[in-house]
Amino acid sequence: MNWYEKLNEYFPVEEMKSKEHMDALLTDKKSVYKKDEGPHHVLMYVEFEKFIFVDYLFVSTQSRGMGLGSKLLTMLKSKNKPILLEVEPVDYEDTDTAKRLKFYSRENFTHAQRIGYNRRSLATGENTVLEILYWSPTDSGEEEIYNAMTQTYDEIHTYKDETFYGKKYDPTDKVLIFHTKGKRDILQPFDTPE
Repeated sequence: MNWYEKLNEYFPVEEMKSKEHMDALLTDKKSVYKKDEGPHHVLMYVEFEKFIFVDYLFVSTQSRGMGLGSKLLTMLKSKNKPILLEVEPVDYEDTDTAKRLKFYSRENFTHAQRIGYNRRSLATGENTVLEILYWSPTDSGEEEIYNAMTQTYDEIHTYKDETFYGKKYDPTDKVLIFHTKGKRDILQPFDTPE
C-alpha cells in the first residue's frame, strides 16, 4: 500500500486532499510541503519560515503505543517553531477521536479556543467543523496561530483547487473566524496526569 492509500484509508473523505493535489504540492511547493514516510507512518507537513503545519499524521494501528507518533512530533518540535494541526472534535461513536486528543494533550498541544474553523468539502459538499491545536516553544498567542492557519488555508488547502476539484473552496474569511471569546477547551478532559 502506498503512502496516499494509507492516508486515504485512515482519514475521512471530507478531510482528504486528492492525490493530484498532494502530488502538486510535493512538486510545486517542495520547498515547504514535505513528506516523511516509513513502513509504519506517513507524515505530511508544511514548513514555513515561522511555523509548521501538520497536514496528515498517520501511524499504523499495529505500531500505535510504541512512541512513533511522539518521535515524529519531537522531530518537528526540534525545529523550534510553532506546530499547528486540525483535529475533529470528540465523537463518542468513534473512540479514535478521544485517543487522538489524549495523545496531543500528552504532547503539550493547546486548543485554539478562539478560532472557528468550518470547511466545506469539495468531495462531499458537507461542512466539516474542525478544531485547531498548536504547540509553541515561545507561547504564541491565538492571533498568531490564526494568521498561520489563514496562510496555510490560502497557500496549501486551496492551492489550484479549481484545477483538481472543478470548483473553488470557500474564501478564507468564511472558513476561519477569530472570535472575541473562547469556546470550551477540547483538551480539558485529558490534561490531568494518568
